[in-house]
Amino acid sequence: MEIILKQDIPNLGHTNDIVTVKNGYARNYLIPKGYAIAATVTAKKVLAENIKQRAHKEAKIKGDAESVAKQLEGIKLIIGAKTSSTGKIFGSVNTIQIAEALAEKGLEVDRKNINIKEEHIKEVGNYTAEVKLHRDVKVTIEFEVIAE
Repeated sequence: MEIILKQDIPNLGHTNDIVTVKNGYARNYLIPKGYAIAATVTAKKVLAENIKQRAHKEAKIKGDAESVAKQLEGIKLIIGAKTSSTGKIFGSVNTIQIAEALAEKGLEVDRKNINIKEEHIKEVGNYTAEVKLHRDVKVTIEFEVIAE
């Protein structure tokens, strides 16, 4: 069944994409939750018109994301965490701490757009995270976890 996505869905597609999914997934989950609509002929025409009108707005948004990406490229964050004598962290470092460290540098990034490559950071050391600013603009930032 072809559907038009109303919002970004991980591992499926982005807003306004036309994707093919199984009938049950569309009818029982995506459409009732409001994540998608059925891709009828009229819905496709409306989508085409909306995409045409949003083209220049999208270019501006992408330009803004690229300017933030240039600011993020050279940044190396230092995140302090309470540790034991062996260097193990009490708890773990997550996207909230990275977003707060970026906010201290004057860059507002939503924590949901930050993806840490390692699953759980439980030791002092150097790590990387990927910041998704736009569907086409992604930046890898480095951060160091130190003992407080």
